[in-house]
Amino acid sequence: MSQISYFTEEGLKKVIDELNHLKKVERPSISAQIGEARDKGDLSENAEYDAAKEAQGLLELKISKLQTLVANSRVVDETELDTTKVLILSKVKIKNLANGAEMEYTIVSEKEANMAEKRISVESPIAKSLLGKKVGESTEVQVPSGMMKFEVVKISR
Repeated sequence: MSQISYFTEEGLKKVIDELNHLKKVERPSISAQIGEARDKGDLSENAEYDAAKEAQGLLELKISKLQTLVANSRVVDETELDTTKVLILSKVKIKNLANGAEMEYTIVSEKEANMAEKRISVESPIAKSLLGKKVGESTEVQVPSGMMKFEVVKISR
């Protein structure tokens, strides 16, 4: 059974748009490339044909994965989120207890993660350690540079 993925409406729309682009633009393009390569003669020694067939296989795999993702997706209504504890789509401000630095992240699905926008994946070590925590609670996280201890300062939508 596939894992359920939670998205914002905007995030799921992006995934669906990507899927539609692959099916309506990329798939016909690769089919045309295969047709052109096939017209060039002997398929047993046709590198263009082999490359196009491999690209087609990779594209179909990507389409299949996105279709499964969309089929197992749920849209989360941000207005109904409990802001007393950290959940997916929570905006959480945390404080590094070692140096006092504060950071604010929104916890999102893997597909919506973007560090430039301060959106971290629910699958990341930091997000996993924060899930279910309330303001004032702390957690330790193993990061590449060692163990870090954080305290939840604020939770919002």
